Amino acid sequence: EVQLQASGGGYVQPGGSLRLSCTASDFTYADYSPGWFRQAPGKEREWVGCISRGDGIAKFADSVKGRFTISRDNAKNTQYLQMDNLKPEDTAVYFCTAGTACSKRPWWEYIITDGEYWGTGTQVTVSS
Repeated sequence: EVQLQASGGGYVQPGGSLRLSCTASDFTYADYSPGWFRQAPGKEREWVGCISRGDGIAKFADSVKGRFTISRDNAKNTQYLQMDNLKPEDTAVYFCTAGTACSKRPWWEYIITDGEYWGTGTQVTVSS
């Protein structure tokens, strides 16, 4: 069964770091541009960032630029979201994706587009 499984969320104090993982099953993640969305309580899902499968160029939302990075380990069929200098406003459920390209677009496009995938979520809580 094709799926994306996110993990690594948890509780961290402001200024701390977390690394989220997202592992693909039954497809080759290296053939896609991996990305992340998040949804805070009472808010819309928002795009966090992605990295191009071709040239490896990453794009991020302004709110996380300079603090978050995306990397991948093709041998493990896994991508990672490294989050540094976390802020309370980063508290959210984080979802991973596999797209045919890296761009900022609505989350629901991953649901309705054949050949793209939306993964499970993992909770990140930033609080003192």
